[in-house]
Amino acid sequence: MLKSPPPGDLGGYMSEQELSFRDRPINLNEKGGRKWVYAKKPSGKWYTRRTILSWFMLLFFAGVPFIRIDGHPLVLLDIASRKFIIFGAIFWAQDTFILALLMLSFVLFVVLFTVTFGRLWCGWACPQTIFLEMVFRKIEYLIEGDYKKRHKLDNCPWSTEKVIKKTLKHSIFILISVAMTNTFLMWFIGSEKWLQLISEPIAEHFGGFIIMIMVSALFYWIYSYFREQICTMVCPYGRMQGVLLDSKSIVVTYDYKRGEPRGPKSSGDCIDCHQCISVCPTAIDIRNGTQLECINCTACIDQCNKIMEVTGKPVGLIRFDSEEGIKNGHKTIWNARNKAYSVVLIILFSFFIYTLLSRPVVETTILRTPGLLFQENDDNTISNVYNIKIVNKTRDDMPLEIRILSHKGEIKMAGSKMAIKDQAMFESTFILFLPKEELKSDKTKVEFGIYSNNELLETYNTTFVGP
Repeated sequence: MLKSPPPGDLGGYMSEQELSFRDRPINLNEKGGRKWVYAKKPSGKWYTRRTILSWFMLLFFAGVPFIRIDGHPLVLLDIASRKFIIFGAIFWAQDTFILALLMLSFVLFVVLFTVTFGRLWCGWACPQTIFLEMVFRKIEYLIEGDYKKRHKLDNCPWSTEKVIKKTLKHSIFILISVAMTNTFLMWFIGSEKWLQLISEPIAEHFGGFIIMIMVSALFYWIYSYFREQICTMVCPYGRMQGVLLDSKSIVVTYDYKRGEPRGPKSSGDCIDCHQCISVCPTAIDIRNGTQLECINCTACIDQCNKIMEVTGKPVGLIRFDSEEGIKNGHKTIWNARNKAYSVVLIILFSFFIYTLLSRPVVETTILRTPGLLFQENDDNTISNVYNIKIVNKTRDDMPLEIRILSHKGEIKMAGSKMAIKDQAMFESTFILFLPKEELKSDKTKVEFGIYSNNELLETYNTTFVGP
């Protein structure tokens, strides 16, 4: 019989067998072999909430490539063209600083969220968990049944029933894996280009086809075999939370003050039925405290609440709470660390918004053509040849004009017209002619202005080489 532990301490009141979970990863047996997790199908109000959110997330993942704003994609991560559209905002390679601010803001938000709410992201919004728990496992439950039937089917000799069920399940898994690969491909190339690719012969895109097959095979392997080991052994987020959580962080936790000593005839509310373990997708015992394998999926909360209702005890033996909440009834989640993270996050994100809104509508680069020196002309002028690149960061087509602002001179552009389409890039070459009397040294700073409909959009400084 376990003694009732003091607040915050369970270790000294557990047997060696109860503490053996610390000896090795939860999904490995004592010989180091893979220990399969046969989780019981969860149900309850928390699981219903998570299911609803998961369907919204799945619709988001699958639908984003087809959502258009004024004919343009909502999200596009075109790495090959170094062009990124994030919720309608267009970023180019020249916007690296702005993207860095966005990434820093996101990382700091993750840190703040983890400090406050633990690994809630993993159980509720992570694509790995959503696809595994809300797609692949549901198919498995439908075809093979709940955990006892699946365990029996996996361990029985091969039969007609087993062949049919396994073939059907894995065939569906393969189809979903291929669909996932194509869906995420659209995030990077756009739905129009994807439709074009699948309508053309495979031989024209054989390399891309092989990559698609390999990625699909990886997805299939993860969701049919590797499964929860992504969360427990690969993902660094579980380890990161170990240094971010504190006693006020809200996590799925067991109320040891109510539950101990556990057992059917003990004075504690926990009857030691192990139902919380049976539904856990990572097979942990939440009564052992916060563990990196816990993804805060709340399956144990629903299952424990059912047992509490059956036994006539108050629900909430396992619940969202903090160590302070269990120990002292302390409910606030704010402390000096949370507040400091919040202030830094607000400042950083505000700077990102300011930088985004104040950036020029076009991004210009003007460089002297490599390998060419100045040219002395008969009309007493010196000429330099320049390469110009202009990126349009708006959704509008615009006519362009380049003028020399710092000196009296003449510009001759290659081609008769400067114009740029929306979200496109203009590249050309031009020659700048300056009178000799305008040059005071062998290197002169010159300033150009980029105009559209006589409106100055941007200025650019470079050098002019003379004798």
